[in-house]
Amino acid sequence: MYHPDLIRHPEACPALVLNADYTPLSYYPLSLWPWQTAVKAVFLERVDIVSSYEREVHSPTRAMKIPSVIALRQYVKPSEFPAFTRFNLFLRDRFSCQYCGTSRDLTFDHVVPRAYGGRTTWENVVAACAPCNLRKGGRTPAEAHMHLYRTPVRPTSWQLQDHGRRFPPNYLHQSWRDYLYWDVELEA
Repeated sequence: MYHPDLIRHPEACPALVLNADYTPLSYYPLSLWPWQTAVKAVFLERVDIVSSYEREVHSPTRAMKIPSVIALRQYVKPSEFPAFTRFNLFLRDRFSCQYCGTSRDLTFDHVVPRAYGGRTTWENVVAACAPCNLRKGGRTPAEAHMHLYRTPVRPTSWQLQDHGRRFPPNYLHQSWRDYLYWDVELEA
């Protein structure tokens, strides 16, 4: 939802950053730049302004509307596989415990415990709520009589982007909407 403070405070006017093909660089976290970075990139001719806020910033010799959507002039090829981070792990698992489905009090769990030689990899770590993680302890899911909702796999960057579209931030500016959800299947 559009936030009214964006009008009053230029520091709260981020720019949505699109790749040269007009797709967001990232959905989750959403690719946003502070307005100062966006304006600098415009003057360095690294981006084109696609849309602007009504709010202006002024220099001694010039006034400029703050960019709300910018597109890179050179295409940035996304990496095939994302970094293995806690956030990306939670995103892969859709911010839900892989044992019970809750989204509260998430941590991560080694499916094959480290004590059994389990490694910290995409294929052996899942999102787990604290109660399930405590219940499982240093055992395998079979030993703890617990079942995984999904077998953990190494996701591609595209898969994480797709998952990220399901968790839109709560501060979408109206000018961003045309570039974020145009590829979502329409309801009948």
